[in-house]
Amino acid sequence: MTAGLMKAAWYDAQGAARDVLRVGELPVPEPAPGEVRVRVEASGIHVGDIGKRQGYWGSTMAFPRVVPHGDGVGVIDAVGNGVATERIGERVWVFLAQSYRPGGTAAEYTVVPSGHAVVLPGVVDSAQAAGLGIPGITGHRAVTAGGDVAGSNVLVTGATGAVGRAAVAVARRAGATVLATVRRESEREVALKLGAHHAFMSGPSLKDQIVDAVGPDAIDVVADLAFDRTIDLAAEVLRYNGSVATYATGETRPAVPYWQLAFKNVAVRFISNDDFPEEANQLAARDLTAALVAGDLRYDVRAEYSLEDIAAAHEDVEQGSGASRVILRVA
Repeated sequence: MTAGLMKAAWYDAQGAARDVLRVGELPVPEPAPGEVRVRVEASGIHVGDIGKRQGYWGSTMAFPRVVPHGDGVGVIDAVGNGVATERIGERVWVFLAQSYRPGGTAAEYTVVPSGHAVVLPGVVDSAQAAGLGIPGITGHRAVTAGGDVAGSNVLVTGATGAVGRAAVAVARRAGATVLATVRRESEREVALKLGAHHAFMSGPSLKDQIVDAVGPDAIDVVADLAFDRTIDLAAEVLRYNGSVATYATGETRPAVPYWQLAFKNVAVRFISNDDFPEEANQLAARDLTAALVAGDLRYDVRAEYSLEDIAAAHEDVEQGSGASRVILRVA
């Protein structure tokens, strides 16, 4: 490989994976002040990465060329001014590599702010941490945005998905009673193994199942996967001054049971991973790393692809289940 160049994947326009994704050589990035450069080992792919490339949600390209993916694992090999040289050689997981930045982790090297490269103990396999950032930090925020949940009842919808798994682990480790919803009977046992105290099938009897488990009006926090399908249930099972933190919806303009929520003084938070307060990101990074090390948070990895096969990897994410992850092996 030519000196000063790296192997990378990129796109210059939004569109279908095989139409716009390219693999070749790009200049190796240099860390700016406060940044570190990471030699990438593995890159995680999230539905948000697919959305940016396809132009979901009305998104446009903020940069003429984008190296995709926000999450990854690697080793710091260079630091910018203001960063301790002792960081060189650290094994890290990175997050927000491609948020408001053109260069993500689908390349041999990426640069991120030093605080977005989190020390990863050797006991954690790189595949477990490569896709942690977007879903993990989102799940953490969905549980903790309203404060400490110790002693609370937390309802996690879509508990076996990438975000749901993190929400279950965070809530359980924080001392909450965790109630999980799943879409298939086979997923109930999975949710319980992930740490939920109770797991229920979504359906007409869901409210009754929740009431049987913890009583009426007893949920403190709902960490929600599908606002349009969950908000009516949340209005029924939340206690007074409870809260909903939602990170996705099917219907973009869903109906809302306003008075039911208002009479209970329910707080509804709409959360998006790119724009959490940095303090929340750092708290999540600490807690998620600890959960990985303890084995309380684990992801099922269904496929690993080489960088050259990034288009196939993106198609796999588009067609596959959110309950398991797809990893791009870069080095």
